[in-house]
Amino acid sequence: MFSHLLKAVFVGLSMLEASQVVEASPAPAADSLLSGTYTIKHTNPLIWYHGRWTDEPSTWWTGTGFKLNVLGLSSLSLNIGPVTTSPHAAVGISVDYEDFRTVNISAGTNVLPLNLPKSNSIIPKTHVVRIATEGWQNNRIELDSLTLNKGAILLPYKPSKLSFQFIGDSLTAGQYDARGVIDTWAFLTGEAYKAEHRINAQPGACLTDQLCWGNYHGVSYQYFRTEDTGYYYTTDHNYTTPWDFKKDLPPTHIFIHIGANDNAYSITGDAFKATYLAFLEKLRRLYPTQPIFVLTPFGWPSADGNVYYYYEGVYQAVVDARKAAGDKHIYLVDTSGWQRYQDIFPDNSHPSEAGHAHIAEQMIAWLKDWGLKPQKSWATLPSGGN
Repeated sequence: MFSHLLKAVFVGLSMLEASQVVEASPAPAADSLLSGTYTIKHTNPLIWYHGRWTDEPSTWWTGTGFKLNVLGLSSLSLNIGPVTTSPHAAVGISVDYEDFRTVNISAGTNVLPLNLPKSNSIIPKTHVVRIATEGWQNNRIELDSLTLNKGAILLPYKPSKLSFQFIGDSLTAGQYDARGVIDTWAFLTGEAYKAEHRINAQPGACLTDQLCWGNYHGVSYQYFRTEDTGYYYTTDHNYTTPWDFKKDLPPTHIFIHIGANDNAYSITGDAFKATYLAFLEKLRRLYPTQPIFVLTPFGWPSADGNVYYYYEGVYQAVVDARKAAGDKHIYLVDTSGWQRYQDIFPDNSHPSEAGHAHIAEQMIAWLKDWGLKPQKSWATLPSGGN
């Protein structure tokens, strides 16, 4: 069975800088494609999807993507449908848990730069490929199929025992950051813990279900829908559908950082508290015993060293109310001091890449003190481990 694999040749592509944005390679000629490759449809159960996908399937919400575990991999192409953002959508790609690199994907066949090292071994190796959309907008990808090199075998991907769910706004979505959500404190925290992670975060969105900065719904509504709030401006799909949470790997821990836009729209503290409590009640129906971490605001730092914090005391009141109602798995995370003036873009006060890294360091330290230690390795390892 494996005789043809023993003859496989592993092709090493020239290395790219980790921060380099590249266009996916143009498709080779049809006769070349047919001679040494084979295609796997998007319905293959060994493609491990994460995030919010429609049935086509196409992506919604930043960070949505999939993971592959492949034996004998030397080439990989994504065959992408017309629903995909034009002229392209940025995705992050990581091979064997290396740092994510940005690749621009467009409709048609996209040959991915795998940057695999050359190997003289006759024994085929396994490789883990992770792909995630980066942007909070212009992030639609319609996956039709995958094309692998002849002899490559798709294997089951075993997910991590830890699964983090993050919920928030622009401060969690990575607005203004070079690699979008991949640069965020949420993504970095998940990576540090070697956890599967989903990030449902939308810039400009309130928690309150009302119009905020062009978002026609709040996160308290949109979290339970397949689509993010960008649906309203999408001509081919300007409607929402209920999300089937059975499709998700159940989270082991939930993190919520939200409220900046509610404050900007003058939602009162009492109204915000009521909305937050109603939202948590709905989350508890989905996640009855998982720890929920309610993060206080990172705040808006200024050059003089002062930091403006909104809804002071409200987040504590939310947690206290849940505890009084019998919730034994809810925790307040006081993030005071986590974001400094040197951590933000001065023109918009959002965390820079370095700022997100600093917040992630604080979040990781808090979790360790709370009692959650990072895993030593990923559940699915490439040959040689990682």
